[in-house]
Amino acid sequence: MSSESDDGRRPDPATEAFVAHRNLLFTVAYEMLGSAVDAEDVLQETWLRWAGVDLATVRDHRAYLVRITTRQALGRLRTLSRRRESYVGPWLPEPLLTSPDVAEQVELADSISMAMMMVLETLAPTERAVFVLREVFDLGYEEIAGAVDKTPVAVRQIAHRARAHVAARRPRGTVSPEQARTAIAAFQRAVETGDLQGLLDLLAPDVVALSDGGGIKQAMPRPTVGAEPVARLLTAGVALWGPVVTTEPAQVNGHPALVLRIDGEIDLVVAMRLDEGLITGIYSVRNPEKLTYMTRETTVSL
Repeated sequence: MSSESDDGRRPDPATEAFVAHRNLLFTVAYEMLGSAVDAEDVLQETWLRWAGVDLATVRDHRAYLVRITTRQALGRLRTLSRRRESYVGPWLPEPLLTSPDVAEQVELADSISMAMMMVLETLAPTERAVFVLREVFDLGYEEIAGAVDKTPVAVRQIAHRARAHVAARRPRGTVSPEQARTAIAAFQRAVETGDLQGLLDLLAPDVVALSDGGGIKQAMPRPTVGAEPVARLLTAGVALWGPVVTTEPAQVNGHPALVLRIDGEIDLVVAMRLDEGLITGIYSVRNPEKLTYMTRETTVSL
């Protein structure tokens, strides 16, 4: 949606407000859904409802738009949860190609990282909405209550429960962008050269590798656990593909990651979770329906 009308005049106030907050609304929806495609659909639904609102009755455009987006995302999240029960193999969030400067915005990068998105997947829909709105976007309890149709007291309790749940599962310790780039570069070299020991040095003993092919592309049907099984799987996979595969670094969900191409076409995106200097999670997305947002940068914001 353009922020200016075709004849060069300023857009109407509803359009202007929506465009001003669009990147924020997309980020809210994406963090709640783990799907950029569904987040865009939620934004379309949000716009349709926003266009019919009497702006004279709205005191805070941003808060009102976030409330609409949250309600739409909650409805869609419940539908997606049922759909994922029949998903073929592990379900992973849809990766986003993000600009390098997102990594410098530590809070934003942390909130959309594949590792955090996987943690958010373990929350119930309302818990996820409350956590995202409170901990990521710093909304007040009364604002959140209006978005999730709960009382402020109930929202406070949900927020406390969700915060404890996430704290027990989120990555341990902070990793600087430079440390992450160093780790991904070492991982790339080890995989490309088939250096099994090099991989073992990077992987935590309890590392977990997940692969999402969605039943469209071949992928691991279940998680692979342990440094040696994961290292052998990775070196065998690259050897099997041979010289037609190339690997290149990319900024995915605010963090360094790898993109694998076969004959020049994106075939696989590999993101990682780092804990205290070691790789504890490897998330490989191969489902082509989830790779459409890897061809252009997506703007996210708090």
